[in-house]
Amino acid sequence: MNRFDRFDNLYNVAGQADLRKVFLKPTKNLIRGRYFADMIKEIFTVAENSTYVYKELRISGGSTMKEWQELGTWAKEFNVYSDNNRWVIQIPRCYAEKRKGNQVANFQELMAQTFLPMFLATSDPESYPEVATFLEYVIALDSVSDESVQEIPLLSNDLPSADEWTSEKNPPYAYYLYYMFANLNVLNQFRKSRGMNIFKLRPHCGESGSVVHLASGFLLAENISHGIQLTQNPSMEYLYYLAQIPIAMSPLSNNALFLPYVQHPLKHFLAEGIPITVSTDDPLMFHLTTQPLSEEYAVAAQVFGLSACDQCELARNSVLMCGFPDHVKAYWLGENFREPGIGGNDSGFTNVPDVRVAYRFETHLTELYNLYLGGQKSQAQ
Repeated sequence: MNRFDRFDNLYNVAGQADLRKVFLKPTKNLIRGRYFADMIKEIFTVAENSTYVYKELRISGGSTMKEWQELGTWAKEFNVYSDNNRWVIQIPRCYAEKRKGNQVANFQELMAQTFLPMFLATSDPESYPEVATFLEYVIALDSVSDESVQEIPLLSNDLPSADEWTSEKNPPYAYYLYYMFANLNVLNQFRKSRGMNIFKLRPHCGESGSVVHLASGFLLAENISHGIQLTQNPSMEYLYYLAQIPIAMSPLSNNALFLPYVQHPLKHFLAEGIPITVSTDDPLMFHLTTQPLSEEYAVAAQVFGLSACDQCELARNSVLMCGFPDHVKAYWLGENFREPGIGGNDSGFTNVPDVRVAYRFETHLTELYNLYLGGQKSQAQ
């Protein structure tokens, strides 16, 4: 039984999938997502009444023009917008299901169903006002499905291009990620030229499955979610450290589905200097309080013995990797937050001591310099 079978069976409300559709979906129900919208607005109210509470909520959808229109209409009808929130859109890797259902003829059509509405709303926002407005509050796309499903282990030149992929089998994870990256890159250049916000690629990656997933995230993603499989491949773990690729980790979710909490690599990655942070994943399912992120920090602090400095570093990392604009980050971290080393750390804002930031910066530079010296010696030989 795969991860999502287990998830659905365990967490359907009263064992009924229809109740989840009614109460926890923004569309596809007779109340047009009103219950879900009211719940989200309560969360927004709490955030707006707090000093430093900002959120990046994830929502499924965006796989077709109809889904984009439904999301935009839902957000407009119930005013599900807040300056304290940005949306991350979860795009399911659902080619096989759509191909078998004759909803697409090839993989290119699947990509068009996701990205064409975004291009149209960028090109002509007056004709797609709901989608265009909704996109103003979107900061990233996520790629989601069951990573543990067996797939073609490696990409090769023998794989067909997107318009020639007509098989009923799902393409591999890396194939999905590449075409999402390619489409996002073109879309972002177009939106930049029109003075619009752009989107990052922030997939679920390394929660389970092959190391190829992590290699794909390394090459293509802005940052990733989970990444717990890095411990199975020290070379890839080292590359993530060298490139300083951020990872949003969710130990309580992983504990329920994949990895006992005490075995979670959060403290190990933090000690190494990989820029990680703590995040929630399905807080309605895995948390017991009305402050799920505080719950994540509290449990991690107790189980892993995190110091106040550790927790402040995790919080600072979360701001650096988030999708909010720079002027918002400057409000949280100080005007010079993009400067390297202690020049970018205002401890009056971050509560992270300069000595911790200096240590991270200097050890990373030393590692890169040692690699450079090693390369020079190899060339000389």
